[in-house]
Amino acid sequence: MPKVKMPRKSTAIDMTAMCDVAFLLLTFFMLATKFKPDEPVTVITPSSINTQLLPDSDVMLFTVDKDGRVFFSMDGQPKRRKLIEDLNTQYHLGLDDKEMNNFAVGGSVGTDIKNLKAYLGMNADQRKASGLEKGIPTDSVNGELGQWIEYGTTAQAGSSGLNKLSYCIKADNQTPYPVIKDILDTFKKKHIQKLNLVTNLEAIPPGTAAALAQEETKPAK
Repeated sequence: MPKVKMPRKSTAIDMTAMCDVAFLLLTFFMLATKFKPDEPVTVITPSSINTQLLPDSDVMLFTVDKDGRVFFSMDGQPKRRKLIEDLNTQYHLGLDDKEMNNFAVGGSVGTDIKNLKAYLGMNADQRKASGLEKGIPTDSVNGELGQWIEYGTTAQAGSSGLNKLSYCIKADNQTPYPVIKDILDTFKKKHIQKLNLVTNLEAIPPGTAAALAQEETKPAK
């Protein structure tokens, strides 16, 4: 008996379910994503030929504007939460859960500790209008900059460890030198010797030692 050949039909794949999943994921990320808060000040950093990039995490950043105001920032909401809870306990600030959450999910902070409660109760526009953004005091009398370094380091130590923490200073090109010196002296008192200065990248000047070293590392043609 002759074999009966079944007619061949093209395979049809229903992509409806896949499209639904894709749009659900897209909607989730659109609603759940929180953008990085805007920095309170604009800083024009000096240029250098250093090509080392700033780490994406485990960074304690001190931003200094041209007027010498110092702002503190640290990544990681759990670490920021630990930091603000410790400051609240130590200085009896009376912060409520909303104010501590504003710090945990916020950006840079630039005010003295006594005004921190009022500062965290405001939005970015209100802070600028209030006049509280005078920067973290760097003088040796109050020692508040040292407290931010110490409590930030403690919060980091309870997370991923100190060996990954990078201390960075991002100063404006017109920042008065005495302010930078006060910051460096504070780090020195905390026995922190390794610091990173955030700069803009510029081309290596020809004829310099760095340019000659770069030429030596190029592969021969």
